[in-house]
Amino acid sequence: MSLYGLLNTSASGMAAQSTALSTVADNIANVSTTGYKGASTEFSTLVTSSGSGNYQSGGVDADVRVAIGSQSGTTSTNSSTDLAVDGNGFFIVSGPNGTPVLTRAGSFEKQADGTLENAAGYTLLGYPVGTTPSANSYAGLEEVNISDLAMKAVPSTEGTVTFNLPLQATAVTDATKLPSANAADATYTQKTSFTAYNNAGTAVNLDAYYTKTGDNTWEVSVYNQADATAGGFPYSSAALVTETLTFDSTTYALTSPTSLSVPVPNGSTVVLDISKSTQLDTSYTFSADVNGNAASAVKSVNISDDGTLSVVYEDGSSVAAYTIPLAMVASPDNMTVISGNAYLPNQDSGSVQIGTAGTNGFGTISDYTLENSDVDLATELTRMIQSQNIYQSNAKVFQTGSDLLKVLVNLNT
Repeated sequence: MSLYGLLNTSASGMAAQSTALSTVADNIANVSTTGYKGASTEFSTLVTSSGSGNYQSGGVDADVRVAIGSQSGTTSTNSSTDLAVDGNGFFIVSGPNGTPVLTRAGSFEKQADGTLENAAGYTLLGYPVGTTPSANSYAGLEEVNISDLAMKAVPSTEGTVTFNLPLQATAVTDATKLPSANAADATYTQKTSFTAYNNAGTAVNLDAYYTKTGDNTWEVSVYNQADATAGGFPYSSAALVTETLTFDSTTYALTSPTSLSVPVPNGSTVVLDISKSTQLDTSYTFSADVNGNAASAVKSVNISDDGTLSVVYEDGSSVAAYTIPLAMVASPDNMTVISGNAYLPNQDSGSVQIGTAGTNGFGTISDYTLENSDVDLATELTRMIQSQNIYQSNAKVFQTGSDLLKVLVNLNT
């Protein structure tokens, strides 16, 4: 073994422990970083010769590994856009130059433009509701933006109306006095109003008149309440819809029609399911449930465990807008680590696979939750002391080799 070999070996030991101390420093610095995965240093021997004879010292090689695929604990928060993955998978975010990258750091916050960015400045990506994702590519992904959903009005398109018309009511036989004739002296049996919404989100009140015309037959006419005179009839416009209702003479259940289509002024045609209505010997009853809502500001964002992002409006209604997918690779620990607590799949990690949270081995998504750093401070401090002592020991060996080399050099002086 030469003195130069001694110096090289101790130098490799110091270099290896310097790498170890660097990972410890990174880990301690990121002990509070959301979703951070700690780095560790593994050592392997460097052998320059083997067998009998003169021994030639080798050294040590340091290999840094990051436990990217590990799952750490979580912390509850007060923000619905703080997200954590429970199980396998990574969020897909827009990285440098718009390139999609993966992360477990789900501290997303709404920006002025409506996008959701995490603390590293990466923008959350998702699919608009109704889009079929690609299982092995980023095709179709777009930045999640909730500003476009503010003050959204939903026109009425469907609903359910259920009523009972009294069997013993007196029939109106003069056709000129039926509500459908829209005469000032119109006669009807029952009247009820209900509300639908047009395309602008304006509430449109509709007057529904029910008039018995014979045994087991009734007429229903629906008018726009805004067209009524002070006393009701006549309306300034004709009925929006008029139908003849027919009831079974034995069961007194409605036989036809089973639905009523009402064109809402400046809106859509509302298809009302009236199939559960009856003509029984009891008092008149009426109930209506019609979809749609007025223009309403966004109150909050709700994200379900399968990644469905819904916007909740001030009026209590909600609209599903995006699906937030998760991504996996075959060997997550081999992904390339980049700044911002994010990762790039590569040849060693395997290609990216994308899917819906809670299916096919993907974990679920929790809102109001952040994944903690997996760094244990006590463990890192112990590693720091160990690496420091080993570094000092290698430095001592180097100093000894240097002193011996000086002695050798000065033998001839």
